[in-house]
Amino acid sequence: MTKARELLDEADRVFKSREYAESRDIYQKTADACDQDDPADAEVYVEALAQIARSHLVTGEKEEGRSWIAKVAQLVDGETQPRGWARYLGVRGRFEWKNDENETATQTFNEMYDYCVERELHDFAVDAAHMAAITAPSTDQIEWAHKGIAAAEAGNLTGWLGPLWNNLGWTHDEMGNHAEALKALTEARKYHYQSERDIPKLVADYSVGVQYRKLGQLDEALRWLKPAMEWAERLYAGKPTPVHAEWFGWTHKEMGELSLQQGDSSAEGKSHFETAVSKLREANMPEWDADGFAELEKRLAELK
Repeated sequence: MTKARELLDEADRVFKSREYAESRDIYQKTADACDQDDPADAEVYVEALAQIARSHLVTGEKEEGRSWIAKVAQLVDGETQPRGWARYLGVRGRFEWKNDENETATQTFNEMYDYCVERELHDFAVDAAHMAAITAPSTDQIEWAHKGIAAAEAGNLTGWLGPLWNNLGWTHDEMGNHAEALKALTEARKYHYQSERDIPKLVADYSVGVQYRKLGQLDEALRWLKPAMEWAERLYAGKPTPVHAEWFGWTHKEMGELSLQQGDSSAEGKSHFETAVSKLREANMPEWDADGFAELEKRLAELK
């Protein structure tokens, strides 16, 4: 492994930690370290430039990112630089998606998926399927979710399987297929419980409980949701971060829904919804989902 490839791997780890500005600096160092006369480094170079473009896109600097991805388009060679080409397509597709060109983006991710499967680039194939499941019409999203799962299994990429099964579950949920959603989210839980972190496991339990509630299996829903709520409260008490406040809020919101569905007193449901609104406001939900927060406030007002 060349020095430039080692730097690229380090930058990718930082990027995955959502430290986008820091990762951009390391991607730039990676590009600077590349020997353009070395074919391996030439591929790393275009990968680093593509990721600089993506880091700008993620931080809302779309126009600045375009100049970087345009440069990659001029340099990358799909015949001799498979990882470079795969990464380029992944970033180009994201720019198309953020430009509300979903049909074009889906075509790009489809091309990326086929290219990567043929070359056994399983990590990029998973990414392509994951993105296509977002940009494709709802009728195709289930198929793309299964393609992503198949690619992750082929590459033994177990870290992807929790999120992929989770996405499939919530896609079924949006379509009203709650029995299928429960199956997928139960499978996702199996992989989330391989994590050492509390939040993925808590969310997995919560998600299963939500589907039992929507299926009308209220005793089973309570068996999942009440412990999830208590877990969220303990996490928040130990460290009142926005993430802990968010799941404190969501679990109380679901307990409020369950309480009303069980026919309990409206006062109990109202209490849960009051807690949900308070904690989700603390988690800055009005900034990242203004419509959803307004709907939650409307629900509470109706209960009052």
